[in-house]
Amino acid sequence: MDTGLLIALLNPTIALALGAAFLVLWFYQRHRPYLAVLAASYCLSALGFLLQYFTLPLGVVATKLISNIGFTIAACCLSGAIVARYGRRVPYFGIGIMTGGGLAAFAWFMFVQPDLTWRVLGMNFGFGGLSLLVAAELRPVRNNGPTEKILFVLSLLSALNFTARTLIVIIAHGPFPSYDGFYGSSYWTTALLSHALLSLLIALCLFTAAALDVLKALKAETHTDPLSGLLNRRGFEERAALLLDQCAKARFPVALVLADLDHFKALNDRHGHEAGDRVIADFAAKLRFATGARGAAGRIGGEEFAVLLPLSDLAAARLFAEAIRTFYSAGAVDGLPPGTRVTASFGVAARTGSEGLAPLMRRADEALYKAKRNGRDSVRLSYERPETIFVPEAFNAG
Repeated sequence: MDTGLLIALLNPTIALALGAAFLVLWFYQRHRPYLAVLAASYCLSALGFLLQYFTLPLGVVATKLISNIGFTIAACCLSGAIVARYGRRVPYFGIGIMTGGGLAAFAWFMFVQPDLTWRVLGMNFGFGGLSLLVAAELRPVRNNGPTEKILFVLSLLSALNFTARTLIVIIAHGPFPSYDGFYGSSYWTTALLSHALLSLLIALCLFTAAALDVLKALKAETHTDPLSGLLNRRGFEERAALLLDQCAKARFPVALVLADLDHFKALNDRHGHEAGDRVIADFAAKLRFATGARGAAGRIGGEEFAVLLPLSDLAAARLFAEAIRTFYSAGAVDGLPPGTRVTASFGVAARTGSEGLAPLMRRADEALYKAKRNGRDSVRLSYERPETIFVPEAFNAG
């Protein structure tokens, strides 16, 4: 088989395979629409490369125009999908300016002032500007993880490939008077090979990002209580251990609040499990709203909840618990008979030194027990301090 044909079919084959792979991913992850956009991007890219080598019955001019329109839409889809994947707002105006300018230059130097070299420069410079735009969008998130950093670097390399490589090859080998010999030139060969390499690297990064999304979702499922939407016991303990370690290193205060719904079993027996589920979900929603992003909130038992509050001492944690208690007991829960009052009891403990989670929870639980024993619907504090080991001064000497 002709070597030129093999090289020409390299990019469309790779692009179609990648497009099919992203399409399969999207079928299994419909909640991530950027995967479908990536599939469309690679498929349109394959069409563009095929029409560079094969001519439609419409003629050479129409075929080249359709090919470059395919490239342009593919580039827009790829750029938008990458930016959207990382939670950034897609810069539609900027994308339109870059790709529209390149396509307008292509049309001008094809129909108004025919010049193949300037057509090549116009399209490549447009794609180079688009690559820089994507790099600018990824710059704020480039340190979030390895895939973000690699994609940021690949965007810069892509910009260099479209601009610097194009200029160097054209300057070194002269302009292109026509398509005769164009597809055997060093420009076209380097364009095909560099595009194949960058396409594969970008796709591998995006596949890795999609896999990490799946792993993150699975981890969230294993660490989240489905009824309350809060962390389950395992998730809370892992998150709390991390926060305690960070606070210890920074010497920040931290406090723990335990909460238990009062007379929950009786409420379940009287109004049914569905009503009990609504009570748990309602209390969890209020707890999550009050905690915000600064702490960790979890459902650690049937009707027992825990909140770890960094940057909070015993007084601040008490105010937090009192606010939740007052707010919750004054409200009504949907689905319960009017006038039904649901309350909660709270135990609060502040960390001392580098106290671990287990002793901190034990002290907060003892305070919670006092609140339950002394009439419920109240907040009790733990003033106990962990025992310290006395080390004689003689042992501290060198």
